[in-house]
Amino acid sequence: MDIEFLRNIGRKIYKEVSKSKPQFNINALGKGASGDMTFPIDKMAEDIIIESFEKEGFNLNIIAEERGSKIVHGSNKTLIIDPIDGSKNAISGIPFFSTSIAIAEGNTLNSLNIGYIINLINGDEFYAERNRGAFLNGQKIGVQKEEKPVIVAFEASNPHIALKEILPMFKIASRVRCYGSTALDLAYLSMGALSIFITPTPSRIFDFSAGILIAKESKAFITNIKGENIDELPIDFKTRTTLLVCRDKELSYLALELLNKA
Repeated sequence: MDIEFLRNIGRKIYKEVSKSKPQFNINALGKGASGDMTFPIDKMAEDIIIESFEKEGFNLNIIAEERGSKIVHGSNKTLIIDPIDGSKNAISGIPFFSTSIAIAEGNTLNSLNIGYIINLINGDEFYAERNRGAFLNGQKIGVQKEEKPVIVAFEASNPHIALKEILPMFKIASRVRCYGSTALDLAYLSMGALSIFITPTPSRIFDFSAGILIAKESKAFITNIKGENIDELPIDFKTRTTLLVCRDKELSYLALELLNKA
């Protein structure tokens, strides 16, 4: 099991999405394990991922947005899946959604070993293996180097509350964006397109795992919005955390100073 195995899965999903129009198939199939509505595109992508791993006989625990958690006796590796990150974008016809897959070798976030994200609109693939760097379509990537402009992206499930918390931080922003796919936000920060990504409301483990590893390998500075390290959070379906991911430590400290004053 390696990056190429995940890339083959991602390309299968991309091919299926390219053939269909998700916004024309919006009848929900019910609620997934996460509590969100499951749409045909979610089920299709998750089925492709899990069936690909099962076909190869990999002995893995599974954390998946739709199916929930499956613990395999004797396995210390976990497959973490968000089949469609940005489902609401997908079914609304908004071209910004992705598939996110991560592999952890232990029980905490610092054991994340492989992360893979594919942009399901243009086929761009972001991926990383621990201690081997981050890549976009085979080319090594890294965080933004310039001091300006500062481009901030955020995600908030309760924006009328969350925006009040992070509004003071926008003082340092040249531009602010809310795209609707945490995985892609983290991926684009990792290639230098964004300066800061913040989620003031807790993000779920399958939303951020692959993106966090890719960001870490691109040399981003990662904490929660209190400035605390998240490496020791458990690999568990219930794990949630706020996120503050910045291009460097100095920008993170400045953002935290503004958030703390608020």
